[in-house]
Amino acid sequence: MALSDGGPVRAARRRQTALAYLFLAPALLFFAVFLALPLLFAVLLAQSRWAGFDLDAIDPVGMANFTDLFACGSTFLTPVLTNTLLYALGTVAIALGGALLVSHCINRLRFQGFWRTLYFLPLVTTVVAVGNVWKYMYEPGGLVNGLLNGLGLDSVAFLQNPGTALPSVIVVQAWASVGTAILILTAGLKSIPEVYYEAAELDGAGRRTLFWRITLPLLRPSLLFVCLTQFITGLQSFALINVMTGEGGPGDATNVAALEMYQQAFRYGDWGIAAAASFVLFLVISVVTVVQLWLFRRKGGES
Repeated sequence: MALSDGGPVRAARRRQTALAYLFLAPALLFFAVFLALPLLFAVLLAQSRWAGFDLDAIDPVGMANFTDLFACGSTFLTPVLTNTLLYALGTVAIALGGALLVSHCINRLRFQGFWRTLYFLPLVTTVVAVGNVWKYMYEPGGLVNGLLNGLGLDSVAFLQNPGTALPSVIVVQAWASVGTAILILTAGLKSIPEVYYEAAELDGAGRRTLFWRITLPLLRPSLLFVCLTQFITGLQSFALINVMTGEGGPGDATNVAALEMYQQAFRYGDWGIAAAASFVLFLVISVVTVVQLWLFRRKGGES
């Protein structure tokens, strides 16, 4: 009867709510300091001119930074943003294709844990180490050109030629990230019930039919996750290109959005342009993610 008025109940709920927020306070503080505040500051910088350090020197310019990015003569749209999309597409295509093939083979081998670990090793290696090793392998006297010379082919200036520099770095990025895709796809393959394959084989289905009619459709959630994560990683890539080509050279052949933002902020001292470029990249990532989700859901509905 004492609880009929609801007062003690409401008081108990308030105490529980206060206790819950008390436990959440460290996480909320971390979110505010390292995510919310930097995001708000980036919004401010994207509409300002600022050379760094002195907050009193922030000069509001409205949307001028965005118009400068796409103005005539600007290199942001071409080749920087174009290189970024090509880099992400090439990485996803090579890594996904290779991971799908390797995962399908590993799923039929013994000692599967050993093979998954072997392909995962590049991921636990630092980007600086991977980039420097491949950089030396691409040199005229390196391993790759040594193999080409052994086949009777001429040496190729992989990182010095504007036509081959970007594809060369794409191969390294795909090689370094294929291990994650293999782990995800092998897990997806393990989740497909064997009864589907047994029933299809009883109906006379061959290996190609099993792969296209059973494996791929049931592997779609894993493929979607790999595509999304690999594409976002490719669009945000910076360290590997910086290690292998320095400033995105030769010329702007390997310059991508993240590297351009770094150079604008820390080399040229134009933090406003860098912030504006970051929001353009965020918009590109959002659009690409939505398109991929729509395509996979549409194909899933058609199947």
